[in-house]
Amino acid sequence: MQAVVKMPHIEITIKGMISDSVLNLLRKEYGSNFEIIDDEIPVNIFETEWYKTIKAGMKPGDFIRAHRGKRGWTQEELGAKLGGIPKQHVSNMERGSRRVSLKMAQKLAVLFDTDIGRFLVNQ
Repeated sequence: MQAVVKMPHIEITIKGMISDSVLNLLRKEYGSNFEIIDDEIPVNIFETEWYKTIKAGMKPGDFIRAHRGKRGWTQEELGAKLGGIPKQHVSNMERGSRRVSLKMAQKLAVLFDTDIGRFLVNQ
C-alpha cells in the first residue's frame, strides 16, 4: 500500500504496511487532499518464474534440509524419526553424497507430509 499526499510543495510517500494510526493522522491533517494508492498486486509465488527456476535447481538433499529446517529439527532428530539412522547418514543425504533410496523417500514423504517425488528427483 502506498499513501500519497499532494499539496503545493508537499508530497509524502510511504511504502509498505502503514498503521491505522498513521493513516488516520494523515486523513485528519490533509482531508480531501489525502489519497491512498494500493499498488501492491498479490502474486502466487508458486507460479512465478523465480520459484520455478529455484525449484528446478533443487536436489533431494535440499528438500530434506528445507523440510527439516522448517520444523526446527537437527539431523540427529530427523535420523531418530526415520527409524534411528545416524546423523552422518542424514548429513550425507542432504549433501547429495548418499542417494535417497525409494524406501527412504517414502519415509520422508510420510514424515514431512509431502510428495515423494521431491526426494527422488535429479538423482
